[in-house]
Amino acid sequence: MTIRVLKTTFIASALAMALAGTVAAEDTKPKDAAASVKKVGEVEVLHWWTAGGEAKALGVLKEMLEGQGVSWKDMPVAGGGGEKAMTVLRSRVQAGNPPTAVQMLGFDIRDWAKEGATANLDDLATKEGWEKVVPEALQAFSRYEGHWVASPVNVHSTNWVWANKKVMDDLGVTEAPKDFDALISILDKAKEKGITPLAIGGQPWQEATLFEAVALSTGGPEFYKKAFIDLDKDALTSDNMKKTFDRMKKLRSYADANFSGRDWNLAAGMVIEGKAALQVMGDWAKGEFLNAKKVPDTDFLCYRFPGTQGNVTFNADQFVMFKVKDDQTEAQNLMAKDVMDPKFQIAFNLVKGSVPARTDVSDAEFDACGKKGMKDLAEASKGGTLLGSMAHGYAAPAAVKNAIYDVVTKHFNSDVSADDAVKQLAAAVEGAKE
Repeated sequence: MTIRVLKTTFIASALAMALAGTVAAEDTKPKDAAASVKKVGEVEVLHWWTAGGEAKALGVLKEMLEGQGVSWKDMPVAGGGGEKAMTVLRSRVQAGNPPTAVQMLGFDIRDWAKEGATANLDDLATKEGWEKVVPEALQAFSRYEGHWVASPVNVHSTNWVWANKKVMDDLGVTEAPKDFDALISILDKAKEKGITPLAIGGQPWQEATLFEAVALSTGGPEFYKKAFIDLDKDALTSDNMKKTFDRMKKLRSYADANFSGRDWNLAAGMVIEGKAALQVMGDWAKGEFLNAKKVPDTDFLCYRFPGTQGNVTFNADQFVMFKVKDDQTEAQNLMAKDVMDPKFQIAFNLVKGSVPARTDVSDAEFDACGKKGMKDLAEASKGGTLLGSMAHGYAAPAAVKNAIYDVVTKHFNSDVSADDAVKQLAAAVEGAKE
């Protein structure tokens, strides 16, 4: 996930492979090639990709820009999933000295655009045809009041199941479960064999990730949209929501006794080692399997949460462009353009575990799960079933998201009934909206 860190060994090696051709090509250039590039300007980039392959992948963009005469001034802010970065950004903007570009997520983009602090990228977007290749659901955040303010880097999707193939084979499971009942059947078989059926970490965001998948499976995309994007009270108090909480309690019975507080990557490790059958997690989990030298469709399986086939819940990293002086706009536009360049989109997303933010990029270099992700994204975008993730801040503002977290976690870890949870959810969302 954009806010989770993949392990350094995997991402570094993945990046090395992704850039092998680029490095080879660079070696053939004249030694004085850089000196012949006309100096255009500088971009100052605020981001929180400070570890492992994410930082190195950003180097791809840096090299692309330097080849066009644009120097890169790095402004990394580690930790906090972007919260610290937003604090730094606030002080810079208030001082009248904003960075050129800022890594940002979801509703933060809308908030800064609303303040009038962002640049207008309409001319570039029109020239490059972004509207035709960026999914509409993503454009809802890349644009504000119809104007482009950001270049999207990637799309993470959250409604994935990651399963140990050997365990599935031993259980006699030959195909991905199509609905919730089929999932329960697999979990029951694993329990009978003495294997932990469901690997999960007892942290609010992980429980919310499971919750949104269950809700989408239970009520479908229209219900999901009404409940978590429109925040419709009737949907929040509906039978579908009650059934979602009932199903969450059922799934809770398949977790092991030590799940509380466990990090997501440790839960993934349980599946990798065959100690657990499966995990429900975003596509950043793939990095853990690849880091362990596991191969998609051979050692592990990836498929949509049962009942959500054809639907994709997403979050995405974007570079928001801020208003800068006139002599800096050329460099800024080159950066915005290069972020959307298929070369960068491929190199970065091979490392990140996500998929490109544009639907016309070739999937040739991606593994089986990456290919599935790209195919699912294109189909969901076309069918109107690409939905912002509630758990990861692309469905509702942070205050609402956190209110939902509280109710979901309380229900999942106590004897609160589904009826009471529904009432608490509606009240919490209403209070957070005020």
